[in-house]
Amino acid sequence: MNKKIIWASLLAVLLLTSCARKRIVYLQDMEMGVRYPIDLKYEAVVHRDDRLSITVSCKNPELAIPFNIYGGTFKVGSDGNVTADASTRINEKGYRVDVDGNIDFPILGKLHVEGLKVGEVRDLIKNKIIEGEYMKDPLVAIEFLNFKYTVLGAVGRNGTFSVDGDRITLLEAIANAGDLSAKAKIDRVAVIREIDGERQMFMHDLRSKDLFESPCFYLQQNDIVYVEPKYRKKDNEDRGWQIGTTMLSIVTAVTSILWVTK
Repeated sequence: MNKKIIWASLLAVLLLTSCARKRIVYLQDMEMGVRYPIDLKYEAVVHRDDRLSITVSCKNPELAIPFNIYGGTFKVGSDGNVTADASTRINEKGYRVDVDGNIDFPILGKLHVEGLKVGEVRDLIKNKIIEGEYMKDPLVAIEFLNFKYTVLGAVGRNGTFSVDGDRITLLEAIANAGDLSAKAKIDRVAVIREIDGERQMFMHDLRSKDLFESPCFYLQQNDIVYVEPKYRKKDNEDRGWQIGTTMLSIVTAVTSILWVTK
């Protein structure tokens, strides 16, 4: 008899737990075995206030030294070797994109980089060096030093997050923020992005595979992700549904216990 009561009690607990927890299912319309394209060539776009690490190199390292010095000088020895002056300051903080979208680059001067992709900025610098006959085959490497985005709304943890590099998806950003909360509207996830000096909002339904085709699937610098919470009316409806199902589970559990004991 005691074993029957224990099993009935466990059944009641399971019923209560299943009713109290509401699960969120992402990408519900994806099909098993179907292949979905990936943008492997995605590149981040440069914006104002970005900080870029730019390194120039070539087969003759001494020729690249002037392009890697910011606000300093270099020396030419008696043997013809070029070395950086010990008093020079290496550009450790990177090149800041000013309010006009320009960077001050050694030797080349002001370069307009706002709105360009990383690869386009790399080609711009490379072509300028070749056109000026400073080097024949320069190698230019560019990295973001302050790539960040913000997540607000119905998530586990609101805040601004930094990225190591310049590539992160909307799903990864939500996961970093502690995933969606129970009050999140899974079909009302917005990305607010600055485009050509104006802010635009893109709305997403995380249940749909159409997310992969969104221009915001990969976040850009300073994007704001806002997960819309349910309104109070909707909360009340959910609360009423939960109370009703909970009461039904209790009645079912009590009935089961009484039946077992008899």
